[in-house]
Amino acid sequence: MLEIRVPATSANIGPGFDCLGIALNMYNYFYIEEADAGLEILGCEEAYRNKENLVYRSMLKCFEKLGCSYKQRGLRIRLQNEIPISRGLGSSAACILGGVLAANELSHGKLDKNEILEIATEIEGHPDNLAPAMFGGMTAAIKDGSRIYHESIKLPEGIKFCAIIPAFELSTAESRAVLPDIISYKDGVFNVGRASLLIAALTNGSLGLLEFACKDRLHETYRGKLINNYNEIIEESHRLGSLCTYLSGAGPTIMAILRKEKDFCSSMKAFLSQLENKWQLIELEPDLTGTVLRSI
Repeated sequence: MLEIRVPATSANIGPGFDCLGIALNMYNYFYIEEADAGLEILGCEEAYRNKENLVYRSMLKCFEKLGCSYKQRGLRIRLQNEIPISRGLGSSAACILGGVLAANELSHGKLDKNEILEIATEIEGHPDNLAPAMFGGMTAAIKDGSRIYHESIKLPEGIKFCAIIPAFELSTAESRAVLPDIISYKDGVFNVGRASLLIAALTNGSLGLLEFACKDRLHETYRGKLINNYNEIIEESHRLGSLCTYLSGAGPTIMAILRKEKDFCSSMKAFLSQLENKWQLIELEPDLTGTVLRSI
């Protein structure tokens, strides 16, 4: 049996739309083995226990790429999920990566990590969650044709993350539907400058710059309108001393970056308790290992 552990990820990180992401110490586990016949999926809601399951579909895509078929053979897939679904924390990327890795291993494939990343990105569409989930840490990743180019970004010591997670879901499709087809030259320059400053500030440990570097004009303004009390939460986070606060992935999770010694959660919990929707706070650390696969 294969055990695959994939970390949660937080993408965009303000101005890094579809290219920046970081792995965090919250995990999905996938236990996958061959069976005599059929498909058995355990550990998830009934609606996902079928051939439309994203882990299974990702496995089939990889089998196809490798030129082998599992149509006449059985699979047993058991899921143990910590990453909440449709919250902007990379749950779909984790499922895709778990499926592609499992298929490569079961078929004795010789795909390296970059080739696995390329197949996974073909399914997901963009590598911002997949690259940090695979390699750990913070990464910048782009898609050029069918190739994925990525590089790690050094993170400073002394920071932690606080995920502010609502009780409601927000699908990536819905979040993308509100984005404009065309942006202004001014907004493009705004984001390029801040994405560059963000990477430099993190690499050099200039934490005081994060407040300015994390600003965005490509997606947060539009997606924030889909999230109740979004602006109020951002403002309160800054008031309570976060280094920066941004919309995680497509949302609706809001992510705050903090100094490790900062007591943030107790005060934020008190503020959130006054709002209409329920919110959960989870303190997280960067995961520097990435995906781990082992036979058990």
